[in-house]
Amino acid sequence: MTGADVILVCDLDGSLIRTDLLFETFWSAFSARWTAPLPATLALLRGRAALKAHLAGRGDIDVSRLPYNEEVLAELRAWRASGGRTALVTAADQALADRIALHLGLFDEVHGSDGLVNLKGTAKAQMLETRFGRGGYDYIGDSRSDLKVWQGARRGISVDAPEALQRGAEALCDMRHFGRPPGTFRPLMKALRPHQWAKNALVFLPALAGHAFGADLLVRVLFAFIAFSLVASSVYVLNDLLDLEADRAHPRKRNRPFASGALPLSYGTWLAPCLLLGGVGIAAMLGPVFLAVMAVYYLTTTLYSLRLKRLPVVDICTLAALYALRIVAGAAAVPIPLSVWMLAFSIFFFFSLAAVKRQAELVDGLATGREAKGRGYQVDDLPLVSMMAVAAGYVSIMVLALYVNSPEVRILYERPEWLWGICAVLLYWISRMVFITHRGQMHDDPVVFAARDKVSYLVFLSMLGFIAAGTLL
Repeated sequence: MTGADVILVCDLDGSLIRTDLLFETFWSAFSARWTAPLPATLALLRGRAALKAHLAGRGDIDVSRLPYNEEVLAELRAWRASGGRTALVTAADQALADRIALHLGLFDEVHGSDGLVNLKGTAKAQMLETRFGRGGYDYIGDSRSDLKVWQGARRGISVDAPEALQRGAEALCDMRHFGRPPGTFRPLMKALRPHQWAKNALVFLPALAGHAFGADLLVRVLFAFIAFSLVASSVYVLNDLLDLEADRAHPRKRNRPFASGALPLSYGTWLAPCLLLGGVGIAAMLGPVFLAVMAVYYLTTTLYSLRLKRLPVVDICTLAALYALRIVAGAAAVPIPLSVWMLAFSIFFFFSLAAVKRQAELVDGLATGREAKGRGYQVDDLPLVSMMAVAAGYVSIMVLALYVNSPEVRILYERPEWLWGICAVLLYWISRMVFITHRGQMHDDPVVFAARDKVSYLVFLSMLGFIAAGTLL
């Protein structure tokens, strides 16, 4: 058989695309309807092929934004340019395979799972040998299940395969290798977003503001911080899985580990519940009140990921409430009474930061000419959202000013007049944050921006200085 008679067969999941369409469709369906796992489980009872067919009809996948492997695409284009034929043969459902083939325009034939037969491993090998003959095809694959296929191929190409798989394939046919197994540690840590754990430092605030110092209290608050960090990372992973389509349409978020294909979606599917269980286990050690606050936090964040983030203003209120819940949790962990002044200040202050977050997204949309996908805002809403950010921030400073002038402040501070300095630097900081966002220089998350901003560090140190002066002088 001559080279011109040989067809180049390409696998899809993990080969042509750096993701798995089974997980893609599951999370897409879950994002659209929170009850999706129940019918998916019933479909799985009929087999993996039936599950894939079920999810393919319910997951809204934008095939143009999938993370394609450019090296594989180049190989397919070169093969076709030389006059060769190509086929897409995949265990993914036929309907999805057809859509991808239509989008790329690189395949003469397309074969996928049909709801009855899962076209993988032995089933794929038998189908290819029946259709093209033994040695009548070259095959591009990526997994151990492809060894059966390479056994009947003339030549093979492995994609991001580990050395053991490469050696096994080389014993079966003439092989080439594209890429190497991607490291998972760095994208895994990126998915956990440890830089976001800075938000969880808010659990320390009630103890610090109440001057509740002591080794035993510090240990309890530290455990509260760890519990919140684990649960928050669980939520971040879940949100990324539910938000794949929107992230891929975003100029920066498309580089997130799951959206870019740097981290398999299967990792996130087990990682989210494991992190949640770890956080809940630690929360249970801190008592039922803290555990209840943690439960409210998780349920609220889950509702936010599934629905609330698409509702204008409701999303901002929810984000502000989630920040405030960290402070409530800090008071529950110690435990000490929660200051009404602190709660009032935090609600307005974090409403301002949440509005800045949406303002940044709308500024990006204005610059690129695109609406914020998966959000309930239009670019025309930018002036209103900006005003909300400024107004809420200034109201929070007014609450702080009222506290400084209240009788309660003298219980904790010898010279409370020093606290007026905090009002001044916060007035500057909030105005600056809105100004930077208006210029399009803000990170997607203002808290992350502040954690990397030298001016914000100076503001924070100045606030600590005013607190120390009010306490000690």
